[in-house]
Amino acid sequence: MKFARGRLAAVLFTVSVSCFAATSSAHVTDEVVKHGNVQIEVLSQGKGPTLVILPSLGRSAHDYDQVAQYLVADGFRVLRPEPRGVGKSRGPMENLSVHDFAADVAMVIDQKHVGPVVVIGHAWGNFAARQLAADRPDLVKGVVVAAGSAGKVPPGITEKPISAEMREAIDGAGDLGLPEAQRLQYLKKAFFAPGNDPGVWLGGWYPATLEAEGHARNTTPVDDYFAAGTAPILDLQGENDAVAPRRFSQVLKTMLGDRVTVIVLPNAGHAMAPEQPKAMADAISTFAKRVSQ
Repeated sequence: MKFARGRLAAVLFTVSVSCFAATSSAHVTDEVVKHGNVQIEVLSQGKGPTLVILPSLGRSAHDYDQVAQYLVADGFRVLRPEPRGVGKSRGPMENLSVHDFAADVAMVIDQKHVGPVVVIGHAWGNFAARQLAADRPDLVKGVVVAAGSAGKVPPGITEKPISAEMREAIDGAGDLGLPEAQRLQYLKKAFFAPGNDPGVWLGGWYPATLEAEGHARNTTPVDDYFAAGTAPILDLQGENDAVAPRRFSQVLKTMLGDRVTVIVLPNAGHAMAPEQPKAMADAISTFAKRVSQ
């Protein structure tokens, strides 16, 4: 009986330690990295190979709380730098280029001594992710373009990668001066697959960041970041993405060839992370493990 009780105690202790380890590895620390007149807030959690997640236009890294938890559980360290204007991230906001936003991420990776990393750029964040890979190839071993516009269209097509009508919906979704009902319509149109709740993104918008990132996108030549240097790319697409639509779904693959792997997530739109966090994390994990070998 004593032996049985001893074994039970040992088992309970082991379970307790395992649970504690899992909980502690998922714990999120909040740090600020500084260089000159720029400071970047970084959410950090987990242990293992490092993944860096960059958020969508005018939004926060907190959009990926669930995605990050899944990735940590799968054995990764996840860093989520907040763009300038979000949280504690500060710096000049006028006349920025995509290079500037990529440099902020490079500063984080350099000061945390974690490179090379797999960088995940969601929607607008994919421009900064690809720019980072182009500007600092020493820091990047793989790029995930998640629900991202390629920035170009297939040869022979004259329309823009993102139409004026869709651009209105994207910007309107984050315009806090508009009525909530109108913003919900914009969110539904641009960001969410049919049947998914657009209301979860009514909050979490940062107008100054949206404006600065929009300016950077409009003034930085696409060819500066298009190829993402020479890094392997996962083009992670939403089946119902209205911003990066199916008719443009093979642009990166066609132009960059075997460096690009395409995966399509069912029942996901441009928002992707709140719609399919587990599927998004699983695809990222599989790609990250492959390029980390």
